[in-house]
Amino acid sequence: MKIELGEWPVAGNAVDSAGEELAIEARGLIKRFDGFTAVDGVDISVPKGAIYGILGPNGAGKTTTLRMLLGIIDPDAGYRRVLGHERPTEVARRIGYLPEERGLYPAMKAYEAIGFLAALRGVPLKEGRRRGRELLEEHGLGYAADRQIRQMSKGMAQTVQLLGTLVHKPDLVVLDEPFSGLDALNQGKLERMIRALAAGGTTVIFSTHVIAHAERLCDRIAIIAGGKVPFAGPVDLARDRLRPQVRLETRAQDGPWRAALPVDVRHEGAFWYFTLPETGVEPLLRALIEGDAGILSLSIERAGLHDAFVAIAGEAAAKALEESEGEAR
Repeated sequence: MKIELGEWPVAGNAVDSAGEELAIEARGLIKRFDGFTAVDGVDISVPKGAIYGILGPNGAGKTTTLRMLLGIIDPDAGYRRVLGHERPTEVARRIGYLPEERGLYPAMKAYEAIGFLAALRGVPLKEGRRRGRELLEEHGLGYAADRQIRQMSKGMAQTVQLLGTLVHKPDLVVLDEPFSGLDALNQGKLERMIRALAAGGTTVIFSTHVIAHAERLCDRIAIIAGGKVPFAGPVDLARDRLRPQVRLETRAQDGPWRAALPVDVRHEGAFWYFTLPETGVEPLLRALIEGDAGILSLSIERAGLHDAFVAIAGEAAAKALEESEGEAR
């Protein structure tokens, strides 16, 4: 199979348009399997120290994209640079990777499993086991350090594998569907761990089909659907694709002020709902006051990431995302 990889315009670490140094940059990634295009021209830029989410339904191409970025598989076209290297395998020891398919030796004790994963990343086994006990204690599992994996709950075992992903103190952490199968308590713990990693300067990129995780955690996201990325950038920029929504309560029900309301206005109960006009809130307020609307309350709410996802990726992709979330429950 011929691999057509592009040439980098410059050597060294990449930077984005804002001058931020990038931990990951990929352009035009394409991957086909038996004639099926799983990933079709993906562009991604992940600044160092960011929390970056790849958001999309099952089968959208998230795992294939992550595996190309890590060098586990090569793209059929396009190029990527990870931690300044065009061959990601050259910096494998600086990367922590939690695959979607979890797997630990069930007979191993928790601290041994972490030590074993550390050894795979170049940490001496004795030191890895010491760090394993230390990490388990730090994350409230010190009492389970000598417990075999087979004796642990699913959430505890997944936490052990996550700690094994972090034990060698990587500069970049890649998590494939890390929240899958976790209850609310363990999801909260994982979110705190991800924030702590980023606060310490570690770059975190994770895939998810749950919008809430991306909205709470991420600085930036890539929305992926059908192997394509229709949006990649700051979460706020995605939300700003839709204008804010206004909820207005007035004393008067009619009058000249009604002319200030846009055509999409709807009246439900005591409230008027409509999209904030492009002219902004000041002219609207002026018209309401001068028209004797008698404003009782007025609130402006920015679009959420769910609505932005629908607007960017389409109704079909949004439905597939909801189905993916339902399957994971």
